[in-house]
Amino acid sequence: MANVAFIGLGNMGGPMAKNLLAAGHKVEVFDLVPAACAELQDAGAGVAGSAAEAVVGKEYVISMLPAGKHVAGTYLGEDGLLARLDSSTTVLDCSTIDAATAREVGEAAAAAGIGFMDSPVSGGVAAAAAGTLAFMCGGSAETFEKARLVLADMGKNIFHAGPAGAGQVAKGCNNMLLAIHMIGTCEALEMGVRNGLDPAVLSEIMLASSGRNWSLEVYNPYPGVMESAPASNDYQPGFMVDLMAKDLGLALEIAEQAGVDNRMGQLAGELYRAHQQAGNGKRDFSSILETLKD
Repeated sequence: MANVAFIGLGNMGGPMAKNLLAAGHKVEVFDLVPAACAELQDAGAGVAGSAAEAVVGKEYVISMLPAGKHVAGTYLGEDGLLARLDSSTTVLDCSTIDAATAREVGEAAAAAGIGFMDSPVSGGVAAAAAGTLAFMCGGSAETFEKARLVLADMGKNIFHAGPAGAGQVAKGCNNMLLAIHMIGTCEALEMGVRNGLDPAVLSEIMLASSGRNWSLEVYNPYPGVMESAPASNDYQPGFMVDLMAKDLGLALEIAEQAGVDNRMGQLAGELYRAHQQAGNGKRDFSSILETLKD
């Protein structure tokens, strides 16, 4: 079992760290929120007074932070964590951030002889708790093989997308497509309902036809159709609108940098930002259906 530092214990990081503990790893955590640390301490983790303290003597450093500026601030510079680590440590940043920052941190780690992977996740809070996340990893093949030891205890699908930054590109592509087919699913269901169809029956028809997609099959956005989906629990997350709006912004950056005119992705971003600004940021992203109802 591995000796792990885990930095960032929010809605995703907390459950991920608990799964490492459940798998028998030794875990020391740090978060700016004392209650988050206390919860992990109750689960068996050690608690450090700072990120710098947490990483001392660790085989793996895992972080789950809000944005690129936080990742850069944590790892880079004379006071950053990379300056305190050596080649015996593997760094896995599971944050969803811009690809440029992931590449910058990856290059700095490589210059210091430290294995680094940007390893953003897909699956949301439920998958984080269940240990069934998908990891999209960017880094060297050698680091990827080392990463498997701990990633396998937090997820069930682990992909090596390419060099540093590739994980963030893969995540941006995936979540842009997710937003597009969620909006399309909502439009199709509402169109059917307004023409007298039962949303559950229409969902069955589309699931057996060419319109089948993940939003219909796993995460149906129409209330009452799928008991386990956030839509049947007043759109409690789940995956928040705030996070989808953020991810669509990152996807737009990726498209612009590559010269891709991603019009569907741009429209999805506009719709989610409007939904966010209407006060729905903390609700599940499938609540975009309500914009159609209104």
